[in-house]
Amino acid sequence: MKQWVAKASRPEVLGGLGGFAGLFDASALTRYRRPLLATSTDGVGTKVALAQKLDVHHTIGFDLVGMVVDDLVVCGAEPLFMTDYVCIGKVVPETVAAIVRGIAEACAEAGCALIGGETAEHPGLLAPGEYDVAGAATGVVEADELLGPDRVRAGDAVLAIASSGLHSNGYSLVRHVLLKQAGWELGRQVPEFGRTLGEELLEPTKVYAKACLELARRVEIHTYAHVTGGGLAANLARVIPAGLHARLERSTWTPPAVFQTVGEVGSIERGELERTLNMGVGMVAVLPAEQAESALRALDELGLRAWSLGSVAAATDPKAPGSAALVGDYAG
Repeated sequence: MKQWVAKASRPEVLGGLGGFAGLFDASALTRYRRPLLATSTDGVGTKVALAQKLDVHHTIGFDLVGMVVDDLVVCGAEPLFMTDYVCIGKVVPETVAAIVRGIAEACAEAGCALIGGETAEHPGLLAPGEYDVAGAATGVVEADELLGPDRVRAGDAVLAIASSGLHSNGYSLVRHVLLKQAGWELGRQVPEFGRTLGEELLEPTKVYAKACLELARRVEIHTYAHVTGGGLAANLARVIPAGLHARLERSTWTPPAVFQTVGEVGSIERGELERTLNMGVGMVAVLPAEQAESALRALDELGLRAWSLGSVAAATDPKAPGSAALVGDYAG
């Protein structure tokens, strides 16, 4: 475990594993005029059940880190450090090491230090092969560079950044439809996926942190929205201020095969599917329309597939809560 955690460090980290608390040198924040600390905590949900069935434990860390640090990035905060919590029925050193390896690798990808954690054995509460994971991270943003609804204006462009798959939401629905209702095995080859069902469902969550921070350095970003539980429109609505409405055009993309498969096999109404799954969009950027093309070029250079998703306009009622809605039909 130590070799992986050592790779997920920063110059501000003091000490190593084994202490009662992780230490981070806060004097590094003196370079900020007015530093704001941001914090986020999350888990992975029922996706862990698939990792346990497949006996593949080194990817779940990317799901955990992505769910946590990419919430910080929404307000423009740079993730500084993270701690994790692994609750397991019976400690199997190789399993715990694989879980922590994934967390550490994802932290390194996000530029975030993994400075501590806890492994708790809960016999009787969890079966020997069962576990759950959670984590919390702290980040920092300059006060006058804070992103959010206050910056959003009518006329802003909305850009979609592609997800790597289901990410870490909606797995109760997906498992019910494909495993229980349809009776598919995780080893089943699915032509539409080009791999097995298990491989598709265990695809790690994309970690956007570094790319989103870099994009904000290159162009003027007003806010981001991390697409997690609740779906695309609902998560974007959280960062749209009162009196404004974001119109999102389905015709701008085709949801990847896994989303279409879940909908078709489960005969799920489109609205419910969109409220549960990310439909192929993992992160959304809202920015001045005149900078949209520059942002798309920058995202391409950063290795992220992105496209123009829609725009922000004044709502009919200027006092109405901020809102977002998908309109039209998907391409293809």
